[in-house]
Amino acid sequence: MSGADENIRPLILDFLEWVAAEPRPYAEAMDAWRTSRPRLTVWEDSVDRDLVRRRRDMRLGPLVEATAGGLALLARENRTLPKARQPASLLVAAQ
Repeated sequence: MSGADENIRPLILDFLEWVAAEPRPYAEAMDAWRTSRPRLTVWEDSVDRDLVRRRRDMRLGPLVEATAGGLALLARENRTLPKARQPASLLVAAQ
């Protein structure tokens, strides 16, 4: 992992925790996490790494949510996951 990756990794994990708690409106995610600074590409890196995705909700409009890969990364990093959003394999193991 490069030095740049090491610097942004904690921010990506923070972003994933925030999105994993509940799907966020796209505009809110952009306001909170998009940046024009090339060294802080939290949103872009999260999308490129397939950790978050955009989807359209008929009632709420565009949303951003954590992917299965994003949830798995949070679990590997021992980050907080809401029970309803934990991968099924973790829920079974906890029983």
